[in-house]
Amino acid sequence: MSEVRPSRRDMLAGTLAGAAIGALATRSFSVLAADPAAAGPLTLAPLPYADTALAPAISQNTLSFHYGKHHKAYVDNGNKALAGSPLASQPIAEILKATQGKPDQAAIYNNVGQAWNHDFYWKSMRPGGGGAPSGRLGDRIKSDLGGYDAFKAAFSKAATGRFGSGWAWLVANKGKLEILDTGNADTPLPMGLTPLVVLDVWEHAYYLDYQNRRADYVTAWLDKLVNWEFAEKNLG
Repeated sequence: MSEVRPSRRDMLAGTLAGAAIGALATRSFSVLAADPAAAGPLTLAPLPYADTALAPAISQNTLSFHYGKHHKAYVDNGNKALAGSPLASQPIAEILKATQGKPDQAAIYNNVGQAWNHDFYWKSMRPGGGGAPSGRLGDRIKSDLGGYDAFKAAFSKAATGRFGSGWAWLVANKGKLEILDTGNADTPLPMGLTPLVVLDVWEHAYYLDYQNRRADYVTAWLDKLVNWEFAEKNLG
């Protein structure tokens, strides 16, 4: 079983992923506006399903607030922070690389990172998802992480063990699957890693449904929601 827990120093020192990551950041998530006359470089893409589709694991109440209030705020504030900046026309990965660890660029880094993370989170779920993956991804989880049960235990530990707000990720590191957790708006993109799926463990992602029972939310997400087809597509 392989588990990566980068330090904050490692996060700040991480390098930008290669061309594949840059393509991922611009191709898969429609968060950069090509038209320079658009209202801003970030867009609030529609959810890939109805706001009732993930119930009962995630209720309509939680999803509508999370998407319509929290995600929208990151997009709106990100656009305000990017206004007039030469970074506004850059791919997401480049923006994060240029602003990570710079206090004077924190508004850009935090809001752009959160906008991207949320786009990725919505796509990391689907109605009727969850359970053990099959096919190539299932084989890779077995070979790299010791099998689905070992993966589930390690991923759950990363998600519940993240102190405060953050994210739990399944990533590919030079082709090998790994698990990591990041805090706040941090993302694997500037670390040279390829994100496959992500679980949001900020309290606003689950508190209306689960209160302080983060572990129950993590279990429901893994058993009923995680979108393995999306993960395998990102694996390439």
